[in-house]
Amino acid sequence: MNASGAGALPKISLLVSDVDGTLVTKDKILTERTCRAVEKIHEAGIKFAITSSRPPSGMRMFVEPLKLETPLGAYNGGLVVRPDMSVISEHTLALPLAKEIIEIINKHSLGVWVYVGNDWFVQSGREQYVEREKFVIKVAPHIVNNFDGIKGNPGKIVGVSEKFELVEQCEKEVQKQFGSQVSASRSQPQYLDITHPKASKGLFIETLLSYFSIDREEVVTIGDGGNDLSMFKQSGKSIAMANGSDELKRQATYVTDSNEEDGFAKAVEKYVLGALVSS
Repeated sequence: MNASGAGALPKISLLVSDVDGTLVTKDKILTERTCRAVEKIHEAGIKFAITSSRPPSGMRMFVEPLKLETPLGAYNGGLVVRPDMSVISEHTLALPLAKEIIEIINKHSLGVWVYVGNDWFVQSGREQYVEREKFVIKVAPHIVNNFDGIKGNPGKIVGVSEKFELVEQCEKEVQKQFGSQVSASRSQPQYLDITHPKASKGLFIETLLSYFSIDREEVVTIGDGGNDLSMFKQSGKSIAMANGSDELKRQATYVTDSNEEDGFAKAVEKYVLGALVSS
């Protein structure tokens, strides 16, 4: 485990974690060591919250094993729910804007996924990575010929491709064309997540700061993806996974081991619980 920063942490009131690539293994498993680490966080009086690009239904399975009592940030914080799935706040994409986004994704030959609430829509014939996503979020998609019949504003649109360079190119064009109208970042090399501009993990941190009346310096965040950078910037200390991007690791206070090496649990033990002992 490497550290890119030094010094004891101040008071720690809240730890916020990404899910995929951070909290769970590549096979989407919560290890025993991870569960014990979260249990110790609770015992230390530290609040623990999770945020993800997943829909709320794809986060429900963590509530019981991790004994979550804090809000959950679904769709990168665009939909904030309580552990019972009741809605606290929601930011969605207007349908006219969503249609323009879909056109650009199609132009780059990426698959398109559209999420409305807990419903997931996939265009027929463009079903790459669908089976894996079904396994991850425990929800079956609605297969549609097009997205014209969708009712309700999307919480998230995803561009999908195994050609990572196309995903990166599409990300740049969406950011350039829509600017502050959207938040666009890659949660994984194959996934471009596009949400409302107020749907970011950084703004989820701000929601929690207000919700619990705590200071930013009392927050520790941990993640692996480009969409985690915004929450790193809103926390007192940040921890990047070894399997994360080079840019994220450069921005982090600390770097822990990968999600295949219990990096989350090791980070909690050393940088969160360990800091309490040394302070």
